[in-house]
Amino acid sequence: MTNRLHSHSPAAQLRAWAIHLFTALGAVTGLISLIAVADGRPAAALVWLGIGMVIDGLDGPLARRYAIREVLPRVDGAILDHIIDYMTYAVIPAMFIYTFGFLPDGLNLLGAAVVMVTAQYCFANRDAKTSDNFFAGFPAAWNMIALCFYLLDLPEWFALAIVVLCAVLTFIPITFIHPFRVKALRPLTLAITGAWSAVTLAAVLLQTPNGGLQTNHPILFWAFILLSAYFLVISGVRTARGHLSSG
Repeated sequence: MTNRLHSHSPAAQLRAWAIHLFTALGAVTGLISLIAVADGRPAAALVWLGIGMVIDGLDGPLARRYAIREVLPRVDGAILDHIIDYMTYAVIPAMFIYTFGFLPDGLNLLGAAVVMVTAQYCFANRDAKTSDNFFAGFPAAWNMIALCFYLLDLPEWFALAIVVLCAVLTFIPITFIHPFRVKALRPLTLAITGAWSAVTLAAVLLQTPNGGLQTNHPILFWAFILLSAYFLVISGVRTARGHLSSG
């Protein structure tokens, strides 16, 4: 292993360490998000989770581009990524749901526990992705569920039904799109992802803890729903067909 490590230039090793450090920053943004939840600031918590998603979306392509697994073979970037993802996609959303009480009285702790437990299976599942890089089963994207709860003012029992449904879908091999890794329709998907990110940021900043986004900012409200529907439609088509051309 030592020979393999030193077979790469110091510049390559430094770059690899920098990419790992960039990945690790996701834990810092997650911590800040968790502090915001504890302080009762849902919008700030979601913004910091969003920043963490940007880091998560960029570090993988950088790692593959510069082959950091070969440059630093003793550091497993996949494990590092899973540690941070479990924190930001499960632990913090679970705390978000529990703290801000989106579920019926007495069931918020149970709902948060369901998030934590089912997400563990997702991260331990060796077949979590299909050959064309779709997720197989609900990909523990509980941060997206928390976001929807905050923006859409859903009835509590409907929100509970969504938690139960997503938990069940974790174990069912329906497919969900990975916006950055699925090659089919990639230019369109990236454009939609960019538009969705801008609309979502504006909606989070303009939403109030008491709700009212639909009434006060209906264009943002419906833009968020329509752009989000794109990802669900693509995922549904891939599930129904069993495969989607990789273009």
